[in-house]
Amino acid sequence: MAHELAQAAVASGVDVVLACGGDGTINEVINGLAPSQIPLGILPGGTANILAHELRLPLNPVRAARELAHWTPRRIALGRSRWGVGSENGAQVGCRYYISVAGIGYDAEIVYKLSSWMKTNFGVAGYVMEALRQLMAYSFPRFSCRLDGRVRQGTFAVIHRTRLYAGWLHLAPSADLFAPHFAVCSFPSRSRLRYLLYATAVLLRQHLRLSGVSLDQCTEVVCTSADASATIHFELDGELAGTIPATFEIVPDALTLLVP
Repeated sequence: MAHELAQAAVASGVDVVLACGGDGTINEVINGLAPSQIPLGILPGGTANILAHELRLPLNPVRAARELAHWTPRRIALGRSRWGVGSENGAQVGCRYYISVAGIGYDAEIVYKLSSWMKTNFGVAGYVMEALRQLMAYSFPRFSCRLDGRVRQGTFAVIHRTRLYAGWLHLAPSADLFAPHFAVCSFPSRSRLRYLLYATAVLLRQHLRLSGVSLDQCTEVVCTSADASATIHFELDGELAGTIPATFEIVPDALTLLVP
């Protein structure tokens, strides 16, 4: 619905679009706005609010609305994912922009299995509970990511535009929303015990010191499963999007964002 409303706003030639909601709502809106020149103003709501935290917006939407007139429009790049090969002509049939993060593997499985009831009633705590459940249930299938020619193996990877992950975790300190590149953080292990170590290290901001954990800068990521029979999901801005194989690319000069 937000996607269609944003498209209608572009067609009618409005001066600005305001979106009140969380990362999923913002994702819907940018997919209706991009690559138009119409500025987007964000009034935070929702669950994790990665983008609101990244931009240091007031988390109270009323306060954010009062400060909106003092914000500055900045043109930024977006991430764009393409996936799902068509059966007749080989065309890519899935295409979607994202502004904060794309997650492949473990976290996308959490999003896939998390019930709407848990999300609505428990918020971030619901994600944590589902993460613990999937730690025991998920098989951690391997996949590979080709990053501008380099190859990383993983069972979980996050392709960042923002530094923050899940609203407050500093997974990719080198990421920059205002720079035209990705920061890709990948985790290779299939061990559940190793994932407990990963989680502890992420909380302590020490995960990049662990063997096998990598952080790379690039402008294109191509992800494929190591086992063609495995179904590996990916999410965009916290919303389930599709399954790999998929390509993630930087789209420069794609969105005008109002920032403090």
